[in-house]
Amino acid sequence: MNDGYKAVLGAIASSDPTPGGGSVAALSLAHAQSLAIMVARLTAGKEKWVDGHESAESIISKWVPKIGATIGLAEKDAHAFDQVMGAYRLPKSDEKEKEFRKLSIREATIGAAQAPLETASEALDLLSDIESFSKSCNSNALTDLASAAELSSSAVNIASMNVRINLDFIEGKDVDELSTRLDAVVEGSAYSLERIRSTVSERLGWK
Repeated sequence: MNDGYKAVLGAIASSDPTPGGGSVAALSLAHAQSLAIMVARLTAGKEKWVDGHESAESIISKWVPKIGATIGLAEKDAHAFDQVMGAYRLPKSDEKEKEFRKLSIREATIGAAQAPLETASEALDLLSDIESFSKSCNSNALTDLASAAELSSSAVNIASMNVRINLDFIEGKDVDELSTRLDAVVEGSAYSLERIRSTVSERLGWK
């Protein structure tokens, strides 16, 4: 692990509230993507795992370009939180300023909910691909793929908490829509993870 990696961990461990849980969710997803890609590369082109070649190539072509964007989601989440804090610091000495501050807080809070929801949605998408790939990937790296699934599920769960904590403070149709989307992602993630766990256990003879 290089100094850059240690610097990221140091930033998370600092007393600064960002990067926080939402950013960590995105970083967890980036690790999951990387593990899935590794397993895909250990499967692609190997004659023994010919049944997994198509899924492996699909994962490589789809997820390699997305790692950078996922790191961007970590940065987006931290920025969204900073926007909320900035909105709360706006002046409120008269009614006009109070109304502007109120609207700014709401807008920033919606943004702070949307950022981790995007992470959770991407994590569910990865879980779906892993679920399919787990049936035919290189079995020598199956636990690595299972680890990618667990990390993806963690990314969903961590991100979902960050969505909910923001939505708890505001109301409206847009809030209801975000809540509905989140519920679907969380439910889909749990279902996919259980199927992956079952496939992994069956292929490894653990049940």
